[in-house]
Amino acid sequence: MSVPRRTEDSEPPMAELTGLVGHRFLYRYDNGWRYEMYVKNNHTIDYRIHSGMVGGRWVKDQHVDAVRITTDHFKVSWTEPTGTSVAVDILPARRLLHGVIFFPRWVHEHPERTVLFQNEFLDRMTSYRDQGPTYPIHVVSELATITWYEHVGENDDAVIACAPDELPSGYADRVN
Repeated sequence: MSVPRRTEDSEPPMAELTGLVGHRFLYRYDNGWRYEMYVKNNHTIDYRIHSGMVGGRWVKDQHVDAVRITTDHFKVSWTEPTGTSVAVDILPARRLLHGVIFFPRWVHEHPERTVLFQNEFLDRMTSYRDQGPTYPIHVVSELATITWYEHVGENDDAVIACAPDELPSGYADRVN
């Protein structure tokens, strides 16, 4: 029996990503790092990093590969202009997330270079990436608790529109 497969250029149908697209969520990794992701549509996210090795960094319109694995299990993965690759498994109903971040050596050695609004510094990020060093890769594999999960609608540029340090005190600590 032949199993249909997606091609590299195909995007998953929106119905497959219901429960993820249009949602914003805050999560706390077991190592204490706090992140926020907004799944803008079926191929784009915005995110902020509230604390951790690159706390203060934020990004808009990051192209991603998003798939539904089962009813309440999604995977979002991408590679950034820095050379960092990320794969995040998201289980909203269980308030559980697992992320693996593959930091190139230069980011691990100089994380402060990436703590900015990436979209305004793409040439700088790709220059750092190209200068390296890339290896050895610094891998961070952590479980996280989703502390805040809400539907805010699709393609809303106002959902993540400022740096983490411009938000009200306690913003990343919210729980619902």
